[in-house]
Amino acid sequence: MADAFQLKILLATFAGWVNRHQAMVIDYLVEENRVLKERLGDKPIPLTDDQRRRLAAKGKPLGRRLLAKIATIVTPDTILRWHRKLIAQHHTYPHKNRVGRPGLMKSIRELIVRMATENAGWGYLRIQGELKKVGHNVARTTIANTLKANGIAPSPDRPTSWKTFLKSHADVIAAADFFTVDVWTKRGLVTHYVLFVIHHATRAVEIAGVTTNPDGNFMARVARNLTDNVDGFLRNMKHLILDNDRLFTAKFSSILDEAGVKVVRTAIQAPNMNAVAERFVGSVKRECLSKLILFGDRHLQRVLSNYADHYHQDRPHQSLGNAPIEPRLGEPPIEGEIVVDERLGGLLRSYRRSA
Repeated sequence: MADAFQLKILLATFAGWVNRHQAMVIDYLVEENRVLKERLGDKPIPLTDDQRRRLAAKGKPLGRRLLAKIATIVTPDTILRWHRKLIAQHHTYPHKNRVGRPGLMKSIRELIVRMATENAGWGYLRIQGELKKVGHNVARTTIANTLKANGIAPSPDRPTSWKTFLKSHADVIAAADFFTVDVWTKRGLVTHYVLFVIHHATRAVEIAGVTTNPDGNFMARVARNLTDNVDGFLRNMKHLILDNDRLFTAKFSSILDEAGVKVVRTAIQAPNMNAVAERFVGSVKRECLSKLILFGDRHLQRVLSNYADHYHQDRPHQSLGNAPIEPRLGEPPIEGEIVVDERLGGLLRSYRRSA
């Protein structure tokens, strides 16, 4: 009898130790969560549906009062709301015997919209034929209703999209834009304006001019150089995309027009309409100019020249299948030592195998 009593005392003592130990572990984990929450600040913590389900399943048996003491990343009410949603989903079953005509699959609707927006001249029957070629038999009225629901007009009244226009004319389209660079000179920090032109099809770039005063005379001189019959960058172009910057003067546009280059203005505050030029500005600043302190005009000119050579000869371009604009002749060797070509003291690097 005494042995049984002592065993009960021992088990009670052990259970108490386990409970205290578990409480200490829980206190530590709660405090650790609070520290992590403090580091994150007031930003909400994004949780997946699976994580919400797990918290809801574990939190429901604890109740609101206990959750208020230990929950740190979400409120007790949030956990309980997740639990109610979990229960509702558990008791909700899909209706097997749906009445009525089945709806058009989302993927087919998206394909209809894509075909219509990418091909302004396609009518309902042409779209119907293209859908049939890829295994979708869709009625003409269904195509019409889908386009109407997405605000797309019938083919005679459907405008050509900007994206389609750029793609179909890429060989004869160029874009121009300015970006500014601050340079230290004897007069202090001076802003320089860099005018460049980029060919849409090849992504080739011409630094057309650099100046601290982009006035009418500067712009006229640049326009004449760009349209020179022998080596002008725009001599084979038909369209030049410009934004509405006042630096692109009427004289600049008239010289281009006389050379057969039509100026296409983007909408006001619509940089995406000149996205190719905008991407070049981002590249040259991110990869080069933002990492340098420039001293004098010559330093800026040398940096821009080196970056242009790197951009054309070394740098891979996603729009060209990760190939350079001016690749080396012949197939690249698959054996040999890997060497690095450096420009601007190693700021710009390119890797290749030695021949």
